[in-house]
Amino acid sequence: MAEVKLIEIAAIILALAIAIIGHEIMHGRVACMYGDDTAKLQGRLSINPIVHIDPVGTILVPALLYFSNAGFLFGWAKPVPINMSVVIRNGGYNGAIAVALAGVAFNFTLAVAAAVALHLLPPVHGAFSFFLHAFLTYSVVYNIVLGLFNLIPIPPLDGSQVVAYLARKRGMYDFANRYQSIGRYGMLLLILIIATPMADILFAPMMHLIDWMLPK
Repeated sequence: MAEVKLIEIAAIILALAIAIIGHEIMHGRVACMYGDDTAKLQGRLSINPIVHIDPVGTILVPALLYFSNAGFLFGWAKPVPINMSVVIRNGGYNGAIAVALAGVAFNFTLAVAAAVALHLLPPVHGAFSFFLHAFLTYSVVYNIVLGLFNLIPIPPLDGSQVVAYLARKRGMYDFANRYQSIGRYGMLLLILIIATPMADILFAPMMHLIDWMLPK
């Protein structure tokens, strides 16, 4: 039983790390496509997890949620540095929107790939098989949760960036500036959502989608 638990924890850590670190790397890679090599020059496009670790978001928050039996895990990596003015100069606001959605696109793509792999795998047989099933299952879960959560239009989440750049594209600069200024309270709003019954409303659709994607 202890061995099974250790294998499951290893699968959880790997799946969550790939989901949150890959999310950030993709922001930087798409920014590179639009001429901003800030993240590349700072070594932040590396798959080395050490350069992406945020002590709170990558370690403390997931650990607290796991050991408190919260029923879900959430976390984040250190944001990659992006010079959005360079992106906008080369790709316009459409380029900025592409950068904002890059992490979410990565998460959804990985979730679909993991779900397809799960449906193709034979039943669990042995320790490695159990690890692989667990890793793919948690990959579906965490990538769907991270992808959908980041689409919430509360600054500084990715969804809010899309709203702001769409507004700027339509000349609504004053609205975009006021909207993004909410970012100073964004983390507080998100903590309140997660720590209250509103979390059930937020995570219920995610859980339904995950249940639909996983093998029965």
